[in-house]
Amino acid sequence: MEPVARMDVDEMGMGKRPATYTDLEELPPNMVGEIIAGELYVSPRPAVDHMVTSSLLGYELTGPFQKGRGGPGGWIIADEPELHLGGNVLIPDLAGWRRERYSKLPRGKALTIAPDWLCEILSPSTEARDRAAKLPAYAREGIRHVWLVDPVVRTLEVFRLEGPHYMLLTTFAGDGRVRAEPFDAVELELKSIWEE
Repeated sequence: MEPVARMDVDEMGMGKRPATYTDLEELPPNMVGEIIAGELYVSPRPAVDHMVTSSLLGYELTGPFQKGRGGPGGWIIADEPELHLGGNVLIPDLAGWRRERYSKLPRGKALTIAPDWLCEILSPSTEARDRAAKLPAYAREGIRHVWLVDPVVRTLEVFRLEGPHYMLLTTFAGDGRVRAEPFDAVELELKSIWEE
């Protein structure tokens, strides 16, 4: 979705006012807002297939990687955290921090420490933003691993930060069992994250 025209001309006509957190707070409850490079981006709450894929993926990763059930543990996984990073307000669908960096998530609304991994569930209204605006913002913050998951075409794209840019390591498709960085210690059955 395109940025919302919230960049007002200042009182002296000298330029535009960057979006603020107040702009986010004024959004209706059925909308999700993010601020990227001073622009306010607004989209509706996710569709059902988007929500289900995000929930199922979080479930599949939490057991082995957060709880240590059948896996190495050592992670904190969170749904839709509000990240305040480098002047941006970003809300990925899922994010994960290695416990050696962040032993316990703080109380409160926002997190200011960049995750080690995050995942965006793609939808027609957000895919362009996720790729063109959010990936560069995530790279600037040094987020090492990003997954882009498309529940409609059933793909998982795995990216690793290499220098200032992300490198696509692989794209998995369909229902098979895969090992994907940084959670490659345990096989992930893609079929388990798609809505049937």
